[in-house]
Amino acid sequence: MRSLLVALVALTLTACGDTYVNVPVNPTPLPTPGTVALVRSTVEFRAMGTPTSVRIRYSSPADGLNQVITTLPYSARFESTTDALFLSMEGMPLAFDSFSTTPFFAIQIVVNGSLFREATSSDFLFNALQVSGTWRR
Repeated sequence: MRSLLVALVALTLTACGDTYVNVPVNPTPLPTPGTVALVRSTVEFRAMGTPTSVRIRYSSPADGLNQVITTLPYSARFESTTDALFLSMEGMPLAFDSFSTTPFFAIQIVVNGSLFREATSSDFLFNALQVSGTWRR
């Protein structure tokens, strides 16, 4: 029994290896101002559907409130480096094709390829769709 215990202790000690801890000699330098990489976010405003004419309003940091009267599909985008953005979009159908039997209208705000806000309508009424919210990185 005693020899079994000695053998077990010997095996345990031989199984242990050396442990190396690499301690850096010099600390990691702090980034100097102007060298920090800016993270860009892409914001895209989209409108799609069956109306033949729509009025789109959306906000962007550079231009403020934008308004266009256009056909569909419509898309506008901008890039930003800020950590938080208030985004808003409004879309209103102005005309439908007289042959259209299935009306559909949708507006979307997409940030970095992911849907942030969306509104849809499936009637012939000329009601405005609105979406807004504060996006945070």
